[in-house]
Amino acid sequence: MSQDELNKPENLSPVEKMKTESRGLRSNMTEQMSNSLTGNIDETATQIVKFHGSYAQDDRSRREERERKKLEWAYSFMIRLRIPGGDITAKQWLGLQESCDTRASGIIKITTRQTIQFHGVVKARMKPTMKDFDDLGLDAIAACGDVNRNVMAGANPLLAPYQAEVHEYADKISEALLPKTGAFKEVWLDGEKLPQDKPAEEDPLYQDRYLPRKFKIGIVIPPHNENDVFSQDIGLIAIGNGETFEGFNVAIGGGFGCTHGNEKTYPRLGTIIGFVPKDKAVETCWQIAAVQRDYGNREDRKQARLKYTLDRLGVDFFKGELENRLGFKLEEAKPYEFTHRGDAFGWLQDHLGKWHYTMFVETGLVKDLPDYEVKSALKEIAELDCCGYRFTGNQNIMLINIDESDKPKIEEILNKSGISTDKQSKTRQEAIACVALPTCPLALAEAQRYLPEFVSKIEALQDKHGLSDKPITTRITGCPNGCGRPYVAEIGLIGKAPGKYVLRLGGDYIGERLNTVYREEADETEILQIVDELFAKYANDAKDDESFGDFTQKLLFA
Repeated sequence: MSQDELNKPENLSPVEKMKTESRGLRSNMTEQMSNSLTGNIDETATQIVKFHGSYAQDDRSRREERERKKLEWAYSFMIRLRIPGGDITAKQWLGLQESCDTRASGIIKITTRQTIQFHGVVKARMKPTMKDFDDLGLDAIAACGDVNRNVMAGANPLLAPYQAEVHEYADKISEALLPKTGAFKEVWLDGEKLPQDKPAEEDPLYQDRYLPRKFKIGIVIPPHNENDVFSQDIGLIAIGNGETFEGFNVAIGGGFGCTHGNEKTYPRLGTIIGFVPKDKAVETCWQIAAVQRDYGNREDRKQARLKYTLDRLGVDFFKGELENRLGFKLEEAKPYEFTHRGDAFGWLQDHLGKWHYTMFVETGLVKDLPDYEVKSALKEIAELDCCGYRFTGNQNIMLINIDESDKPKIEEILNKSGISTDKQSKTRQEAIACVALPTCPLALAEAQRYLPEFVSKIEALQDKHGLSDKPITTRITGCPNGCGRPYVAEIGLIGKAPGKYVLRLGGDYIGERLNTVYREEADETEILQIVDELFAKYANDAKDDESFGDFTQKLLFA
């Protein structure tokens, strides 16, 4: 289908009409959110609320009970914040935890996009929660929806002398690509209403149609690929010379969402198209999004991501169109090397003498366990107001910019709360899962609730074969949408049905190779048997420095 045919009104998907008729994402949101007769919202509001950083959900484990009592489903909302680069203050953390305890589930979730989200916010508490965010200097706008979402950036201050400068680009890019509408303030903060006879605010990037589909940008600093840069619509690889930050290698077209049984959908790694100096990086991101706006598929949402635009039109065409709009040609990509993806846990001291502590948070759930009290520790440390908080792309949290004199106070709290870096295996520390059941409407199987148990069984097999010191990236998602980035794991499980997963193997340890389907559908017993057999061969036959992913790729798929 030609580009003109894709843009004909009669060929557009229903969501496209909802966007263009929304008057800058206002639509019927105020009316729907004030309707107290139901905890749910209608189809249009369900789509538009995503742009405000929220998803309408229900507790699927309670559906049968609710139906038996002739009650509507247990509807609530998830709210995701926009926190470019994952940085907040200690005071903001205290305010967020209080808000979550009062208005949501009480458990803050650190996501794989370096931000946080609340779950279980019922409709009546949505506005008060959004107002809480505003009072803290935070917001949720554009954290979901067909716009540029939360921009990720390399978290570890020790990666390079210019890490702080690179990290600032997350905020610069986020601000440049933020929707210009005032709808967020109107709907949630009782802002001045746009008169019905006036058009929505002019938005040079998003216009009135926004992007064809979600759009993700991630920044990494070699040799650390913590944000899986090739999974992003735009992946920026920071390049420096000594102590000087020069710019970014630009990769485009990464994305993992697909649909079981639909061969036209697939995971794709980003393609490096060149290098841009740092002063041209923001404009380059803006124009890449604009090209995708104009050429993306608006008929079929399953074909609407940038990866499909690239494969349909060709990388050379896209790059040529981008360079025409920029008015300059991209330079040749600069050399770089990745060596790892996992976070550096424990204490780190940067070149300025500041201390930083990375805390393991399993599946990103901030809660207290009997011997590992993450929630209490974070609250008590925040009350000291002597450090910042930074979320990582691996669902963990860093305490940042700590003075030497404050380090003992923090250590005392960590020790008292049972927080240490030697309680988990390397495999557990690098494992990731999406939320999945019971709240995600797309989930076909467990992920977040299942990951700790599954990793324990993987650890037992590692112990059996003498592999306990080997980190093996293990990721589980409840559906093929890929929020936990399972397609670049050494062991990737993608939910297909309750207790059943697609087993994918052979991803590399650094995130530069997709894994491959090994079994289209398998239960836990089958998966563990396969892994057991592979671990036995790996222990006997692998080279000393060979990762499990490289070994299985060579053994099974070469």
